[in-house]
Amino acid sequence: MEKPLISFILTYYNLPVGMLRECVESILALSLRNSEREIVIVDDGSTVSPLGSLKDYASQLIYIRQHNQGLSQARNTGLRMARGEYIQIVDGDDRLIQAPYEHCIDLIRFGSPDMVMFDFAREPSEPSPFSDLEPQSGTSYMRSHNIRGTACGYLFRRATLGNLRFTPRIWHEDEEFTPLLLLRAECVVVTTAKAYLYTERPGSIITTRDARSTIRRLSDLRAIISRLNLKADLLPEGDRQALQRRVAQLTMDYLYNIIRQTRSLHYLERKVSSLSREGLFPLPDRDYSAKYVMFRRLTASQRGRRLLAHIIPLIHKER
Repeated sequence: MEKPLISFILTYYNLPVGMLRECVESILALSLRNSEREIVIVDDGSTVSPLGSLKDYASQLIYIRQHNQGLSQARNTGLRMARGEYIQIVDGDDRLIQAPYEHCIDLIRFGSPDMVMFDFAREPSEPSPFSDLEPQSGTSYMRSHNIRGTACGYLFRRATLGNLRFTPRIWHEDEEFTPLLLLRAECVVVTTAKAYLYTERPGSIITTRDARSTIRRLSDLRAIISRLNLKADLLPEGDRQALQRRVAQLTMDYLYNIIRQTRSLHYLERKVSSLSREGLFPLPDRDYSAKYVMFRRLTASQRGRRLLAHIIPLIHKER
C-alpha cells in the first residue's frame, strides 16, 4: 500500500459535531489525492460518537474510539496509527486554511524539510502575502527565536519524531513536546503563512479558569520546566543553549501566569523560592527579547515583583 504524504491526526472529545465536520472538510478541500492523505480521528471517549454525522466521509477516514484518557493519549494513539511521511496534528474544533496550507504542502513536496513551521489565524480573513526563512536546524532557530508551543503549528516528518510522545494526563503537554521535537529537526522551514484557524471555545481546556484547574495548570507547567531543564543539562552545547532559552521563556510565562491567574503575592514568592532552589531563578541575564529583559529586571527584586503583581492584572483586563 502506498504511503500517504500527510497523516492528519484529529482529536475529538464532546465537541459540537459541526465543528468536527468543518475541520474534516478543510482537509478534504486541499489539493491532495486520496492516496496522499490519511485522516485519523481519535475520539477520546465522547458521550456520543460523531461517526454517524460523518457518514458522508466515512470511506476517507480512519476512526478510533477509546476510553477517555486525555488529549495527550489521544494524540499518542493517532501517532501510533499514522502511516504518512509527514504528520499534522489538528484539534477537532480548528480548521486548516486552504491557500496558505497549500503553500506548506508545496514546501514539503519540493524541499523535503523535516518540519514546516507556520502561523495561526484567530478569525477568517482574506489571504495575505507570506514569506519563508531560509532552511535551518531546529536547534539554530530555537537559539535565536522564541517559539510557539502548540504542536498544531508544525507539519513534521514522522521519522523525525522517533520515540518522542506526549506526556499523558497533563496540561501544557505541547510545551514539553514541541521544543524536544524541534531539537530533532535538521531542516526547518519557517513561513509566515497563516495556515491554521484556531478556535477558542468557552468551556474548553484552555479557557477553564476555576481555582483548582488554575493551580493544576500552573503545577503541570512547573513540572515541565523542571524536566526540560534537566534534559538541557545532558545535551551538547548548541542544543543545551537552545533548550535553556526555551526554559527561560517558559519560566517567564509561568511567573506571569501566577500573577495574572492567582493574584497572590504570597503564592508568587513561594514559587520564586522554589525556582531559586532549582537554579531557575533569577531568570538568566540574556537579551532574548525586549519583553524578556524588562520582565527579568522587574522580577529580580521583591519590589519589582510587587509592581508586576499590581500592573499585570490591569494590563490583561484592558486587552
